[in-house]
Amino acid sequence: MPMPVAIEKTEFDGLYVVRTGLIRDDRGFFAETYSKNMYREAGLAGEFVQDNLSESAKGTLRGMHYQIEPDGMVKLVRCLRGAIYDVVVDLRRGAPTFGKWWGCELNERDGATLWIPVGFAHGFLALEESSVVHYKCTAHHVPSAERSLSYACPKVGIEWPAPPALISKKDIAAPCLDEAEFNFVYAGTR
Repeated sequence: MPMPVAIEKTEFDGLYVVRTGLIRDDRGFFAETYSKNMYREAGLAGEFVQDNLSESAKGTLRGMHYQIEPDGMVKLVRCLRGAIYDVVVDLRRGAPTFGKWWGCELNERDGATLWIPVGFAHGFLALEESSVVHYKCTAHHVPSAERSLSYACPKVGIEWPAPPALISKKDIAAPCLDEAEFNFVYAGTR
């Protein structure tokens, strides 16, 4: 029997915070973090083909990353250890939230998962030392489709909870919204 799933809508069409059941006892806890049937019954369907795992030092910023179509991907993001401030930017032309950002804290204590649809740039800032992030993807990594958006683009105006301390050269050089390449079109998902 699948554990219960609570789906919290955000103001961004198709972007959800997902909370799965958690059973605690003297031994610790057990959680069914992903089940294809459980997510499908909750109205979220995706065929995941790749899992990624990263560990980041406190202050590390990773993002804002995405893959253009036809290699766009749904991501299911969860923080397994530590805490992160997770951020998405809507890059779907025609969406009411196009060019806007949304963020939330994901941490090991809460266990929430973020369902990010195709058409969003994604990134995070590690809030604690040795933060570990796991995410499932509905497409394989395709280097020729990989793109980035500046985490500091003034047009988007992401409000990070702390200044980033560690950023890759690639992420520092990422273009702002007006110069970024993306090919997503909003079709409505709700």
